[in-house]
Amino acid sequence: MRMIDFFDRGARNAPTRACMAADGWSASYSDVRSRSKKIANALIDDGFAPGAHGAVLSGNDPAAFESILGILRADGVWTMANHRASAEENAYLLDLLDVDLLFFHTDIADRIEKFRNECPRLRRYVSIDRQHPAADAFLGDWLARSSDAEVPERRCGAPDELAFLANTGGTTGRSKGVMLTNLVWQSLVSSLAASMPMKKPPVNLVAAPMTHAAGPLALASMALGGTVVVLPKFEPEAVLAAIERWRVTYLFLPPTAIYMLLAHPRVREFDLSSLEYVSYAGAPMSLDRLKEAISVFGNVMNASFGQTEAPMCVTAMPPHQHLDNKGELAHPGSCGQANLLSRVEIMDDDGNLLRPGQHGEIVVRGPLVMAGYYKDKEATQAVSRFGWHHTGDIGYRDDDGWFYIVDRKKDMIISGGFNIYPAEVEQALQSHPAVQDCAVFGIPDEKWGELVMAVIECRAGVERPAIDDLTAHARTRLGPVKTPKRIEYADSLPRTTAGKVSRAELRKPFWRAAGRAI
Repeated sequence: MRMIDFFDRGARNAPTRACMAADGWSASYSDVRSRSKKIANALIDDGFAPGAHGAVLSGNDPAAFESILGILRADGVWTMANHRASAEENAYLLDLLDVDLLFFHTDIADRIEKFRNECPRLRRYVSIDRQHPAADAFLGDWLARSSDAEVPERRCGAPDELAFLANTGGTTGRSKGVMLTNLVWQSLVSSLAASMPMKKPPVNLVAAPMTHAAGPLALASMALGGTVVVLPKFEPEAVLAAIERWRVTYLFLPPTAIYMLLAHPRVREFDLSSLEYVSYAGAPMSLDRLKEAISVFGNVMNASFGQTEAPMCVTAMPPHQHLDNKGELAHPGSCGQANLLSRVEIMDDDGNLLRPGQHGEIVVRGPLVMAGYYKDKEATQAVSRFGWHHTGDIGYRDDDGWFYIVDRKKDMIISGGFNIYPAEVEQALQSHPAVQDCAVFGIPDEKWGELVMAVIECRAGVERPAIDDLTAHARTRLGPVKTPKRIEYADSLPRTTAGKVSRAELRKPFWRAAGRAI
């Protein structure tokens, strides 16, 4: 099956149901399907070949989703692009990934000249929100004049056909294209449905950037005939109001965004009773904040672990597995058990699979794993050693198959000969009632090699505790070796375009001053 076939399943089963909604606007499955056919026919008339790469560069917008559906219906390869990345990064990826056509929101129109100069294979630019001199065409004009006749199937939907191209985001080096096939998409939708069975068609609120996990998750909801409610960006009060207004049943957010919801002074005044699943992934979640989230949202928290190369739900812990029969966290800190379609193990550096309780790298096999990095065999081979996909995450599993992420392999701090994982230190600091979020990383030190440093973002309206108090709080939970030897405050922490706290950005000036990277 092709990705568009999953959308058509939802449209066939619920043609009159709202497919997408935004403030003051909604469209049925029948309407969205018709427009996707018009876009696909316009693409084909414009010379868009089967298997050509089409990208959409926009914030959260229903027209962006419709453009993606048009690319897929024309049997193109959807190439994910992030409008919040720099123009330089966009140009690099659009060229690297051989993008043929770009749909764009005019908010980023000032980048188009750069793309024309640096992306010679990109032949067509289509604005999605209004006519603009930087564009070759306007989506509204295509919709007005194009036919919604059935679109010929120009690719067979074979399991190994390339369905969409994601990218690694460049947090640990230059971004790489990630090849995800029809089989990966089928496995993703199946794994999501198995780990989060829906009582009725979901109402999925897209508040996180659609350029990351929220986008594919919205498309997966459409396969179930669900309604996708699109917010232009994440704002805590807007999210809470939308849950109440639209009776939202499903929401994906990174932990930092969940912390911001919990910190909103009116969070308990909104009716959040419609929620069935609040999925969190992308970074470890503070156990204290997790307990608070369950108190506020109900027992609806859904943990998962994945990455671009093995998307979203390699492991899962649905709501009913979060709490034991006493109402306490049943598996504190776990990211879940392996899903039905993935084999997950812990491996040492020599390729040996480790026993429960032993720390090593989390490795994955199965149909959820990428086909490889686009035009980068060397990088593909590096993450595929011993016949397994290497995630770069250090973790362990217990005797019952529950997996725990310790930290990113590359983020480990070696201080005085001891291995220290920042995530463990962050968990200890986040348990302090004044701490909203934090980042822990190593900085150069003559005595220790690396010194453990923490940067703290406090909750709004809360007085900053004395550094000595925070140090004592951490020491009682970690002991002297892992306790940060330097703590600073920041009004807000830098974040990646995916919403994760950027340790790399914080540590960079310290290592630059030392004249080395590590």
